[in-house]
Amino acid sequence: MRGSVFMVIAMAAFAVEDLLFKLAAGHTSTGITLMLFGLGGMLVFMLLTCLRGESLMPAAIFSRAILVRVICEIIARSSFALAITLMPLSTASTILQATPLVVVAGAAMFFGERVSRKRWLAIGVGFIGVLLIVRPGLDSFNMTSLFAVISTIGFAGRDLATRGAPASLSNVQLGIYGFLALIPAGGLIALYQQTPLAYAPEATWLIVGAVILGVIAYNALTIAMRKGEVSVVTPFRYTRVLFALALGVMVLGESLDAMTLLGAAIVVASGIYIVTQGKQRPPVAKVASL
Repeated sequence: MRGSVFMVIAMAAFAVEDLLFKLAAGHTSTGITLMLFGLGGMLVFMLLTCLRGESLMPAAIFSRAILVRVICEIIARSSFALAITLMPLSTASTILQATPLVVVAGAAMFFGERVSRKRWLAIGVGFIGVLLIVRPGLDSFNMTSLFAVISTIGFAGRDLATRGAPASLSNVQLGIYGFLALIPAGGLIALYQQTPLAYAPEATWLIVGAVILGVIAYNALTIAMRKGEVSVVTPFRYTRVLFALALGVMVLGESLDAMTLLGAAIVVASGIYIVTQGKQRPPVAKVASL
């Protein structure tokens, strides 16, 4: 249960972080915003690492799992940054809720976690709920939605690589290189958009707030993925869409309809069912890392 609580905390912080990032990108370029966000988070985690007396560059950081994690982070964050700046925050966040499906499949493949048919069915029902929100083929699913789709694959890979990270690496050490990956990700966005790398002072406090929330969310997510069973913890990612929908309506003036609310309710109900089923089965031993 501890892992699930940390996942909900992470998703709430990520949702507000996304909002601040979107607002900041409205004042300056998306690439610059992501690079500064990554730099700020990296410096915070470097400070935390030094305060804990840990190495800034441990030998384990060069493991295959960490390399995969960094690559997935670059793919995920660059594509999702474009998604939330080019389309409604609520829509981008709902597409992102496909991530747990990829993670559960990966957990079964790489970590030997067994998922019962009932829990697979519940996950499938949850995915139907996401589809009710996104509604592929209609106005809510356009070319810019592909960035959100790509980000789901990247985030799933990052989470699985986190599970396979060497146990000797602390959460704050992982945070350094997670945020470091955002700097080249921002550079890729700048190359893609081909916009001037201008900075507006109005974005400063928005970026600072996003960094603080990003650090909190990143640490909570890492704890959740390392301490909890992946196939039980990851469905709580769906709570992010609830936070995003609320922020989209209350802050950005985005509209919600009955089908969107129905889809959100299905997603939440599916997640609760999966956790209930998880408590009724014995724990499964975890196998080798990536």
